Amino acid sequence: MTHTTLKVRWMVTATVAACVLAACGQQKGPGAAGKPGAPGAGAQQMTVSVVTVKLQDVPLVTELQGRTKPHLVAEVRPQVTGIVQKRLFEEGAQVKAGQVLYQIDPSSYQATYDSAQAKLAKAKAQLTSAKSTAKRYENLGEIAAVSQQQREDAQSALLLAQAEQKAAEAAVRSARIDLDYTRVKSPISGRAGRSSVTQGALVTGNQAGVLVTVQQLDPIYVDVTQSSAQMLRLRQDFVSGKLGKVEETAVPVTILLEDGSEYAEQGRLEFAEVSVDENTGSVTMRVVVPNPQYELLPGMFVRARLEQGVRHNAALVPHLGVMRNQQGQAMVTLVNAQNKVEQRVVETEQSIGDYWVVTSGLNEGDRVIVEGLQWVRPGADVQATEFGDAPQPSMDGMSGMAGMSEMADMPTMAPVADEAAGEAATSAPEPASSEAKE
Repeated sequence: MTHTTLKVRWMVTATVAACVLAACGQQKGPGAAGKPGAPGAGAQQMTVSVVTVKLQDVPLVTELQGRTKPHLVAEVRPQVTGIVQKRLFEEGAQVKAGQVLYQIDPSSYQATYDSAQAKLAKAKAQLTSAKSTAKRYENLGEIAAVSQQQREDAQSALLLAQAEQKAAEAAVRSARIDLDYTRVKSPISGRAGRSSVTQGALVTGNQAGVLVTVQQLDPIYVDVTQSSAQMLRLRQDFVSGKLGKVEETAVPVTILLEDGSEYAEQGRLEFAEVSVDENTGSVTMRVVVPNPQYELLPGMFVRARLEQGVRHNAALVPHLGVMRNQQGQAMVTLVNAQNKVEQRVVETEQSIGDYWVVTSGLNEGDRVIVEGLQWVRPGADVQATEFGDAPQPSMDGMSGMAGMSEMADMPTMAPVADEAAGEAATSAPEPASSEAKE
């Protein structure tokens, strides 16, 4: 390696190292040049994005957990004893009210019904005979052809025949009912579940076991629970005027499914329980939800989002503008009238979409910083632009961003300098020995 080449290489290495050291000395961190009082900052102020607080009435939306329950439930049981001859429905299919589900062997009940019919016919014949006898004795009694005792006996026989006919008619109706019960029908329209018996099974009247359960699923109920403490707090807010009541007579309810998606149909709040559950300390509220496609099935875990009131004089602040301090309190960073940064503790009620509902700590017209929080500190002078209208950061306009650009380039430059310095260190003795020889 020649002396001239080594000399040029030393010069390049020194130049690169000087540039790196100069860059590190000028920028010690992102946004350092933009801080007030920093060397070289000049008159340039850091620009932050803010939202202007507007106090308004915000609906108090509560999200409660619940389970779906069928609108109607019918547990079908046999009312007579016999052998099941047929099952006349498909499991899981839709059935109608009055549709025959099972056929029980009707032979013995048909015979009982026929016997009752025969007894009724006999009673009718006896009644006809008793009427004729009573009428005849009545006519004969007028001419004293029969005694008074005979006339009274004929009237008694007529009354007995009438009673026997009524008893026979009741027996026919009872036999008819039992015969009809051999055809087990669905009392409601709905979805039939799994059958617990098959053809040939023996069933008994009023047995404990259910043959099949029919459930009406359109509409469907959603039972949600809310703690009694929360309901008491809501009631106190209503009384104090902090919370206004919802104007709608039927409170709309949005259902969230287990996967977090929103159910297409909107329900309505039907009623709330009048007592508190002693075990859980909560109150159950029932929501009626249309279910035309049978997407909601009994027993599903869902969440219900409903409006329980209107919060007066509340502010909506984006999530970006609210932080938590070490005590866990909600805190916002503001730009005051002197364009200086200050922090303030606030109270948040709930989250709606991308916004926090702030109930205290903010006033009308306050400017909350939502972008640029990482570059400012309390007491710093800043320039505020409305959120969404702020210009895009550029290398020319903000020295802090320029510092970030240089720092980003440093990792790619440092290895080159180290490599050059290493090569220079290993090859440095060579020119020195050559000059000594010369």
